[in-house]
Amino acid sequence: MTEFAHRVEQVSISGIRKVFEAAGDDAINLGIGQPDFPTPAHARRGAIEAIESGLTDAYTSNKGTRSLREAISAKYDRDYGLEVDPEDVIATSGGSEALHLVLQAHVDPGQEVIFPDPGFVSYDALTKIAGGTPKPVGLREDLTLDPATVEEAITDDTAVFVVNSPANPTGAVQSEEDMREFARIADEHDVLCLSDEVYEHIVFEGTHHPPMQFAETDNVVTVSACSKTYSMTGWRLGWVVGSNRRIERMLRVHQYGQACASAPAQYAAEAALTGPQDPVDEMVVAFEERRDVVLDGLEDAGLEVPKPEGAFYVMPKVPEGWCEEVLDRGVVVVPGDAFGANGEGYARLSYATGLDELKEALEIIDEATQAVR
Repeated sequence: MTEFAHRVEQVSISGIRKVFEAAGDDAINLGIGQPDFPTPAHARRGAIEAIESGLTDAYTSNKGTRSLREAISAKYDRDYGLEVDPEDVIATSGGSEALHLVLQAHVDPGQEVIFPDPGFVSYDALTKIAGGTPKPVGLREDLTLDPATVEEAITDDTAVFVVNSPANPTGAVQSEEDMREFARIADEHDVLCLSDEVYEHIVFEGTHHPPMQFAETDNVVTVSACSKTYSMTGWRLGWVVGSNRRIERMLRVHQYGQACASAPAQYAAEAALTGPQDPVDEMVVAFEERRDVVLDGLEDAGLEVPKPEGAFYVMPKVPEGWCEEVLDRGVVVVPGDAFGANGEGYARLSYATGLDELKEALEIIDEATQAVR
C-alpha cells in the first residue's frame, strides 16, 4: 500500500515556482506572469462597498452572485456577440480552478487530454490529477497550435483538447481560421474543446476569436478570469462558461471543493467588468511598448525570437546553458522545458515589469548571451 495517491505522485512542483524561489532577493524577475499595474480603482471600490454594506458575510450561490454572472454574460455579448445565459456560468477561484473543474468533470481515468507543448504548466498536471493521460502536441514554427496537428492526435480515447490564445508561455495568438477549425474539430469528433482565454484582451495584432463563436454543438467550454485583464491575480476570480448540462457537472466538483468564489472578489470582478475599460486599454498599450523593447533587445543580442502577438511573454530560442548564465547574473527567466519537452532550447521571459528594469535585464542578457556562445 502506497502512502500517497498515484495521481499526486505523478505531479511535481511548477518549474516556474522553482526558478522564482531559487533567485536572490535582488534579482530582476522576468519569470512570473503577474501584471505590475494596480487593480483598477473602480474594481477595488466594488469590493470595499460590498464589504461595508455587509454583502460579503455569507456564502454566495455556488455558481456566484447573479449580478456577477449577468456581468460576465453581458461581457460576452459586448465583446463577441455571444449569447450566454447567466445560469451557464460558474465564478471560480481564478482561472486555475476553472481549468480544474473542466477536466475533473470531463476526463475519466486513462482518457487523453491533448494540449500545446510548450504550453501552460497546469494542463499536464491537472490532467494527471483527473486521472487522465496527457498528450502534448508540438507547435508550428511561429509557436501557434496547428488544428491539423490536434485533429491527427485525436483517438477514441480522447476526451478533451486544449486551446490557449493568447498563449502562455509563447504569447502566440491563434487566427480566426484556426479558431473556426478548432470548433469544427470539436463538433465533428464529438470531443470537448477547452478554450483557455485568460489573456483574451491582451492582444497587439489581430483579434481574439473564441471558438465558442463558431461551434454548432456544446462541445466548447471557455475559461477566463480577471487576473490578467484587470491585474487581479491575487483576487483569485475567474469563470467557466459552457452549456447548462456541462456547467451542472462542473458545479458538482466546485460545490464540494470550493463552495463559492470569494464574495469580495466577486463584487470587485463585477465592478471591473461593468465599469470603465480605460485601464485595460492603457495596460495593453504599455505591454505592447515593452514587448517591442524586449524584442529589439533580444534580437540585438543575437537571439531568434518568434514575435508574440499577445499576452506578456516572449519565448526566444537560446543556446545551451543560457538560462543558468542569465540567472547567475541576476535575471530570472524560465527554461522552456518547464512548459514541456518541446520547449527545450527556448526560454520564457515575462515583460510584466517596468521598462527601466527590462532595459537593465536586457543589458545583462546581452552579456550572458555572449558568454555562452
